[in-house]
Formats: sequence, structure tokens, C-alpha cells
Amino acid sequence: MSLLDEEGNQDESLESKTLSAEDQVKDHSTGTRVVAGQIFLESGKSDSQSENEENFHSQEEEKENSLEELNSLEMSNLLNKDLEEAEIQSPGLTAIGGTADGEPCHFPFLFMEKEYAECTADGREDGRLWCATTYDYKKDQKWGFCESEDQSNKRRQMQEAEDVYQIGMKILNESSKKAQKKVAYQYLLKAADMNHTKAMEKVSYALLFGDYLKQNIQSSKELFEKLTEEGSPKGQMALGFLYASGLGVNSSQAKALVYYTFGALGGNLIAHMILGYRYWAGIGVLQSCESALTHYRLVANHVASDISLTGGTVVQRIRLADEVENPGMASGMLEEDLIQYYQFLAEKGDVQAQVGLGQLHLHGGRGVEQNHQRAFEYFNQAANAGNSHAMAFLGKMYSEGSDVVPQSNETALQYFKKAADMGNPVGQSGLGMAYLYGRGVPVNYELALKYFQKAAEQGWVDGQLQLGSMYYNGIGVKKDYKQALKYFNLASQGGHILAFYNLAQMHATGTGVMRSCHTAVELFKNVCERGRWSERLMTAYNSYKDGDSNSAVVQYLLLAEQGYEVAQSNAAFILDQKEASIVGENETYPRALLHWNRAASQGYTVARIKLGDYHFYGFGTDVDYETAFIHYRLASEQQHSAQAMFNLGYMHEKGLGIKQDIHLAKRFYDMAAEASPDAQVPVFLALCKLGVIYSLQYIREINIREVFSHIDMDQLLGPEWDLYLMTIIALLLGTIIAYRQRQHQAIPRPAGLRPAVPQQEPPPEHQPPQ
Repeated sequence: MSLLDEEGNQDESLESKTLSAEDQVKDHSTGTRVVAGQIFLESGKSDSQSENEENFHSQEEEKENSLEELNSLEMSNLLNKDLEEAEIQSPGLTAIGGTADGEPCHFPFLFMEKEYAECTADGREDGRLWCATTYDYKKDQKWGFCESEDQSNKRRQMQEAEDVYQIGMKILNESSKKAQKKVAYQYLLKAADMNHTKAMEKVSYALLFGDYLKQNIQSSKELFEKLTEEGSPKGQMALGFLYASGLGVNSSQAKALVYYTFGALGGNLIAHMILGYRYWAGIGVLQSCESALTHYRLVANHVASDISLTGGTVVQRIRLADEVENPGMASGMLEEDLIQYYQFLAEKGDVQAQVGLGQLHLHGGRGVEQNHQRAFEYFNQAANAGNSHAMAFLGKMYSEGSDVVPQSNETALQYFKKAADMGNPVGQSGLGMAYLYGRGVPVNYELALKYFQKAAEQGWVDGQLQLGSMYYNGIGVKKDYKQALKYFNLASQGGHILAFYNLAQMHATGTGVMRSCHTAVELFKNVCERGRWSERLMTAYNSYKDGDSNSAVVQYLLLAEQGYEVAQSNAAFILDQKEASIVGENETYPRALLHWNRAASQGYTVARIKLGDYHFYGFGTDVDYETAFIHYRLASEQQHSAQAMFNLGYMHEKGLGIKQDIHLAKRFYDMAAEASPDAQVPVFLALCKLGVIYSLQYIREINIREVFSHIDMDQLLGPEWDLYLMTIIALLLGTIIAYRQRQHQAIPRPAGLRPAVPQQEPPPEHQPPQ
């Protein structure tokens, strides 16, 4: 019997034991104890068992929250649940039914030698809450229910839904197989049908993106509307997304803004991020740097506190347009054959391959899933071979701890010391951290500073970051914001997310630098885009590679709303190629134009050129050569795009959107050839065409008769110019005639015109031997 069947049987057995309150009061035999009108069975669950179950659920809840992108909704739900329970179990409750109907509950009351300060279901198999109306229940037998039967049924139904939800989440979290995840979502579907809020959120997003359930925008919309009515920030944010993108509803930026605002007020971080981008770019609202700063800073605080000192998650920004032109080149993904080759080298004892694979599995990315077990194995092999880098990373793994490697400051310190003694910057930085925070050694700021400086001098980002933090906070050194800024800048050049965060804080508050809201917002935006939700970029890319363009475009559209430029350009690309069937044919180009525009505003050159193309050809908008010219010029001036320069040359040549000017056309063609070697062949052909056109135009513009009428031959060549001309012509004529005669003599007559000459046979003695 499968696990799922066993769970189903357990649910059935629980249902079969449930009796009505009246039956439980009447149906009992002598000798059995009656508790709150119900038979008290000795075989019932003990308090320790109940506590174990509660602990199990709480552990599962914590595990789920660690995997959730956002936890604000869960917190609000827990608060609401606590408030509801407090309302039910408050001291002012009146007993319903039982032996003391209408009397106030007495808290605390004594039952089974235990005091209860709230309503309890102990002693009842149906789980219905009750209370005593006097202190000693055993003595007075005065009791009543804390809830009506309808309330009890509703609560039991929600508990059943919670149990089903927990089963689904347990399977979902513990399995990596797609088939098992689909099974998990069937449990979540069942829980969602029972109005379980978290299950509805999971299912609605799965239906929206097509994750393990068939994509159904309309069904997801209905669930989002239901969640919104219940006050779910996740539902509000998602409904705002549907109105913003026009999926399943008529597009309305005003409604989108309202739902995003409510979602943000409920604590949804994605809603905050979307609002931050909208205020920054002025989409549907007045542009406001300060408002954008408020939203982005809030999200960045969560992202910065969520990541470890490894620099944050690796974000794979794969552009579909580049991927189509050069498959595998722009993505940075490692081919499976290449990974297997490195694995082969590692097995043969290649230390560099072992360290490289260890780092890949430690952080994940480039097509390799994060796997601490394999990372630990590779680092161990390389460390045994004496590699200092592997030793340092083993120290890092022991210092941070994980499911695979238990946290151990002592072991980490040993590895860090070995690596640092060999001059490894990672080991030096780790040793600095140990002395800074007293991990396995006494706190020593001088030694911490010394090791961080050594690591920073070798360009290790963690050393630079920690050195900047020490100067910023004045730990072990005198406060020096300029030095802090210097080291944070160095660490940010290495891509360390916490360096971006610290720089953003400095620019936002004007600490050590001139306050710059714009710079702070851009830095906070960078931090926000490294949050856990960035993993959906790879999910969307994989969906596209698997041929599911509808799922990919919806995921890219949501990320585009969050301000990811690569998602905006990828969504526009899919729409431009007309690969998404969920978007109507008439709406494809206008929506693509919108996202090309947003991507271009963030500095993406191809998007700017696409905007020019759309206005030039009239895709999704009216033909407007002047606007097309403006976009091409921006791409040419700001990004030095050869394609844009070539297009400008063509528009100058034809006089489209600008006055015709062949000289400027040639100039832009030449600039395009200088900007890119790939443009040299088309530029050569364009210049050849331009030369022919220019020559014809020159000939057309001049009047030959007028030119000759103004020429005075007597003055130019003398009064006897005609004699000279005739002599020259005669000489030329004589030369041609003499040449023709000589040529005629030299040419032999054709063989067909020769007279037939009989061939004489040679004498017999001179014949060749047969």
C-alpha cells in the first residue's frame, strides 16, 4: 500500500469515529467516565502525542516558510488565527449547552489534575472545544461548549484541510521528481477545495504558471479573486498582475495599482518591489524617487538578511534573442558533455576540476543544481591533495553549516588556518571572521583586521566587504567612511550583494558621500533582484526551452513587472515571435512594444533598436519615421550601436523622418563599419549603391547643352583648334585601320573553310608497329 493510500485510510478512520454531540452524551455504558458529556476513552491520544503532532506541524510550517518566496502572508494568517482563537477562548465566553448552558466559563479550571486557562478539546474524541463553569470540573461536573456545532464543524473542516495541506507540502518538499510533485499538488488541490488559504495560494500560482498543473488563467483568476476577498496579500498582488498584463481580464493599470498597493500594505514583498519599480519608472503613477526608495529599501532589507556571506544566489540572466542567434553562447550555461568531462577529470584526480565542480555545486548556477553533498566530496578530495582553496571552502562549509555538513567552529578554524598559512585569501577571510565574531577563538579585532587586509589585497570580495564594515562601524579601527566606501566599491565590483546593500544605505542616508536618491534606488534595485524570486528566471527559461511558451511568457511578465530588464526583453521577444497563444494576435505587437519600451528605458540596446523598428514598420503602432529616427539616434549615441548607425544612414539616404542628405548617410555608414566588423560587408554594398545613386543624381542635375554653350573653344584651344582636332581624328582613324588590317592577317582561316587535301598514306616501312 502506498503512502498516499495509507493517508487516505487514516482520514476515513477518523471520520468514521466522529459522532454527534447528542449521541456522545446518550451512548455510554456504566463504569465509563463521562467528560464534558462525552465518553472518555483510555485509548485516546495522550497529551504528549498531541504535542508531538503539533511539533510536527510546526516543523513542517517552518520548513515551508523557508522555501516560500515571501513569509508576510503566513505571518498575517497566523496572527489572524491567534486572534480568532483568543476571541473564542477569552475569559468572557459563555458556555453553550452541556450542564451549564448560559453560564460564563471559569478560567482557569481544573480537569484531570491539570489547570486550563482556555477552552480545550481534551477528553473529547470529536475535538469540540469546551470549558468548565466552576474551578473543579470533577467535583461540580459543570461544563459547556465554547463554540456552536456549526463553528465546531467549520473548525474541524479547516483542521482536516490543514492536514491534507501538510501532507501535500511534505511530499512537495521532500521529493525532486516531477511525478511526485504532481501528486503533491493533487493534495493541495483538495485542500484548496476546502478553502484552505495557503493551499489556494499554491494552487492559484501553479495554475497561473502551469507548474505541475495544467495552465488555466481563468481558474487562477477566480482563485485570486477569492483570496483577495479574504484579504490575502498574495492574492491581491497576483490580481494586480493580471490587470497590469491583461491576462484573463481587460487590462487596467489603475486597478493593478490598487491591488498592488493593498498587497504591499499586507506585507507582500513582491508587491513592494513592483511598486518600487513603478515609482522609479513612472508607470501608472507620478515618478517619485523617494517613494521608490521606500519600497525598494524595505525589500532589500529582507533580501540582505536572507542571504549568507557567500555573495547571494547566482542569477542567470539569459536573453532569448541572443540565445536564438548564438545557442549556448550568451547563456553561460555549461553543456552536459562539458560537465561530464570535468567530472571525468575530477575522478582521475585533477585538483582544479575538483575545486571548480565543488564551487559549482556549492553555489549552484550555470545549469548545475546546488548540492552540498557533492560539493563537500569534491572539496574533500582536493583538500586531501593539498589544495588551499578547497581547504578554505571546507572551512566555509563547516562555519556556515548545512544539512550535509554540521556546523563546527573548531573544524572550520582548522581548515581556515591551513589555507591561510598557504596564503589563500578565502582562508584568510575566514580566519578574520573567526577572530571578528569569536568563533572558536577569543575575539581579536586586530587579528581580524590583519587577515581581512591580507584577503582584500588579493582581491577576495569577502575580505573587502568585512574590511569596509569594520571601517564603517569603527570596529578595531577609527571610523572612516571614505575607506568603507572604497572597500564596499571594490566588493561590489566582484558582485557581492551585501556590498551593493551597504553602498545603497550610504547613498540613501548621505553617509560618507553626497546623498543621492537615484543612486541608492539603483543599488537597492540590484539587491532586490537577487532575492529568491530571481530563481523564476531559470524556471521561465526552462519552460521556453521545453516548448511551453505560454508558461514562459507569464513568468517573464511577472518578473517584468518586478523590474527585471532581462524579463522585459524576453517577454517582448516571445510576443514578437508570436509564440504565446494565450495572447490575442491583435494584442501581440502592442504588448511587445510596451515591454521593449521598458527594457530600452533600462539601457538595453536591442530593445531601443526594436522600438525604432516598430515605429518604422508600424508594428503595434502607427508608422512614424520621426520617432523611429529618434530611437535609432539614441541607440547610436548612448550605446554606439552599429545597427542603429546603419539604419540612420539608410533614413538619411532615403529622407525618411529627416531631410535627405547623402553626405550624412555616408557618414553614418562609415561609423557603422568602424563600430562593428560585422557591419563592413553591408556597409560596403550600401556605399556602392550610394555612389551609383550619387553619380546618377549629379548627371541628372547638370545640363550638358548649357555646359557646352558656355565653353569658348577659340579661347580655350586657340583660333585653329578645328584643324588640330581634325588632324588628331585622322591620325586616330589611320591607326585603327592599320591595326585592323594587321589583326585580319594574323587570324587563321577556320578549319571548315580550308580545301580538302587528300591524306597520303605513309610507306609500309614507315608505318608504326601494330
